[in-house]
Amino acid sequence: MTDLAPALSQFIDNVKEHQQVWGLQDDSGEGWVVCDSSEYEDTDVMPLWSDQAVAQSHCTEEWVNFAPVAISLEELLEFWIEDLNEDGVLIGIDWRAEQECPEVEPVELAKFLVDVEAE
Repeated sequence: MTDLAPALSQFIDNVKEHQQVWGLQDDSGEGWVVCDSSEYEDTDVMPLWSDQAVAQSHCTEEWVNFAPVAISLEELLEFWIEDLNEDGVLIGIDWRAEQECPEVEPVELAKFLVDVEAE
């Protein structure tokens, strides 16, 4: 891994403990925050957080009409990973304002998370 490994490790530990991640969904309940990658041209990223409060802190400016919504680890692994992978969308891990945060392939993230999913 890269120097971003500590952020990824902390994300996985939090997901293991809480068995969920947080995405930002719009007021209509239909759309999710997806933005341009800071690492790759012509690539979209869906930010996911392991903490509701941190996700909530991003609901400002252009994302003011969004709110954190929990996605269970089971649902993430069963549905979201495949859909994001098919669409070529990366996952942004625990984004923080003004900090470099990991952008990972959905399948790569799934490899880490499948071992922490509660039975």
